[in-house]
Amino acid sequence: MALPSAERGRVTRERLLDAAAALIAEVGWGSVTTRLVAERAGVQAGLVHYHFSSLPALRTEAAVRVARRVLDEALMVLTTAPDVPSGIDRLLAALQPYTGTDPASLLMVEALLASTREERLRGELAAVLADARAAVAGWLSQHGRLAQADATAVVLTAALDGLVLHRAVDPSLDLASLGGPLRRLLTEAKPGMGEPFPGKEEQ
Repeated sequence: MALPSAERGRVTRERLLDAAAALIAEVGWGSVTTRLVAERAGVQAGLVHYHFSSLPALRTEAAVRVARRVLDEALMVLTTAPDVPSGIDRLLAALQPYTGTDPASLLMVEALLASTREERLRGELAAVLADARAAVAGWLSQHGRLAQADATAVVLTAALDGLVLHRAVDPSLDLASLGGPLRRLLTEAKPGMGEPFPGKEEQ
């Protein structure tokens, strides 16, 4: 049974986004072309420009789509944890598949580099990161970690990004072994960092 035209269009658009995301990771941001995307998606090249205003627009939407999916999955693991220490452990376990050389990690590296030159991409990635930081800060506050929750959320998300990048050059890095320092960061009050956290768990 043939799909309605609107559904066919949606399916084609999804295939183009998937193809662009895969190619960004494989050949690099600047080497993704309309022809390569169309060939990977199995459609005519003209359909790329039918569904997207430009190749940069396609690359941007493909990258942001993956970034939001990866962060949403990680945040779901974190924010459904019953307490801060277990949340950190669960989050590190969920990040183990991201080795720095897997497709999602490579796409993110390419997108971050490209964002230094493409304003629209930079703005959209910044919005994704802002949403993630807000969710982390809200989760910290929910668990009584009120002292500089927003700043702590920035530090935590940046640290996790850095760990994935480090694994690209040092595959032996075990994220699970780093839970202790991150737990202490979030559960222990430090001088000069605001009021002590209420309800601090026993370590």
